[in-house]
Amino acid sequence: MKIRFTKMHGLGNDFVVLDAVTHSFVPSAAQARFLADRHFGVGCDQLLVVEKPQRADADFRYRIFNADGGEVEQCGNGARCFVRFVHEKGLTPKREIRVETRAGIIAPRLEDGGEVTVDMGVPRFAPAEIPFVGDSDAPAQPLEVGGRTIEVGVVSMGNPHAVQVVADVDAAPVAQQGPLIESHPRFPQRVNAGFMQIAGRHAIRLRVYERGAGETLACGTGACAAVVSGIRRGLLDSPVDVQTRGGMLSIAWNGPDTPVLMTGPATTVFEGEIDIPEDLQ
Repeated sequence: MKIRFTKMHGLGNDFVVLDAVTHSFVPSAAQARFLADRHFGVGCDQLLVVEKPQRADADFRYRIFNADGGEVEQCGNGARCFVRFVHEKGLTPKREIRVETRAGIIAPRLEDGGEVTVDMGVPRFAPAEIPFVGDSDAPAQPLEVGGRTIEVGVVSMGNPHAVQVVADVDAAPVAQQGPLIESHPRFPQRVNAGFMQIAGRHAIRLRVYERGAGETLACGTGACAAVVSGIRRGLLDSPVDVQTRGGMLSIAWNGPDTPVLMTGPATTVFEGEIDIPEDLQ
């Protein structure tokens, strides 16, 4: 079976984008793993599927599959690529759209200068909404990892995040702690692990070990979660420039019960066609 795809990235966080509006195809877990494989498939951190909406108040439906084949709720860098994709493909003339996700409605907007701003919604802190096994929504939560206790800010940006402050992000134990935090039993649906270095009241450096994908060059929801966590802990003031290994994002948050706004680039790399093996279902 041959399918068309578009390869895109947001600050190096790369995606295979599939148009399921005009070509009805949604990958199975095995097909998603094949497409994401960097040796035998196209290669990506996540697959993004563009569908017709199921809600009257949305323009499109947005589905995200991690490289391990699991479907997840949200992807910030992918949301920026999503609005550029539907605009470039002529699927809508709108520069600002409402998009249905598993986590709710988001509203990405294509700016005149080419960057994309996304209303990522209101962050959530209640343990049951993340989900997180805990009895409070305190800005800093103790977490036993690898025989020692660290402090993490726990927040949902439509998907779960645990953010810790580190002195030097380049020396942070991302490869060692990332998998332990991702699969920690206090996070029943696993979690994205963020490592944040404070560079000033309006600047941080960030690395993220993403659930189901490993460390990526950038994580949009991770940047949002890190800034929100830093503001809640009194370490940051909005807006905040977030330096990832793939480039810069700008995050703004005005506090409780207000949405997080994320601005950054979205880039189309190439388009192609790939033959998916018949035995993958």
